[in-house]
Amino acid sequence: MNEELAAALAVVLRDVRATCAVQPIVREELDFDDAPLVMLYEADGSGVGVSVPEGAAPAEQVADLAEQVKDWAVEALASQLLPATWPECPGHPASHPLAAEVVGGTAVWSCPRTRRVVAPVGALAELGRARGGGARGQFLRRTVSS
Repeated sequence: MNEELAAALAVVLRDVRATCAVQPIVREELDFDDAPLVMLYEADGSGVGVSVPEGAAPAEQVADLAEQVKDWAVEALASQLLPATWPECPGHPASHPLAAEVVGGTAVWSCPRTRRVVAPVGALAELGRARGGGARGQFLRRTVSS
């Protein structure tokens, strides 16, 4: 697997594994141009390809990939008839997922309405533990609202 893609994916998957009710089956593949691609599959076999923009700064790659993985997670949650808001915005529960962006050279999850930074991408589990969060996918509801 491409080193840039592997590094960004490791960061994003920490959040998915710690906080999302659905978990992807991850497979490395090549796209039509032989560019590195990772496929995220659901248990039913449906999947989507994710990649990182080559040559972009690492934080940009992580944020871009986090958005792609978020889109996969929202669709996977919906297909299982689960609330489709991952990662859930702590300031607006049951409303919308957080957005991944780069702030100060770091890929972060932030509220798309208020732009308040919630956590660095890859650190949602640590945020949940620091705030006494519980079960996967539930800790964000207990965080401090903006």
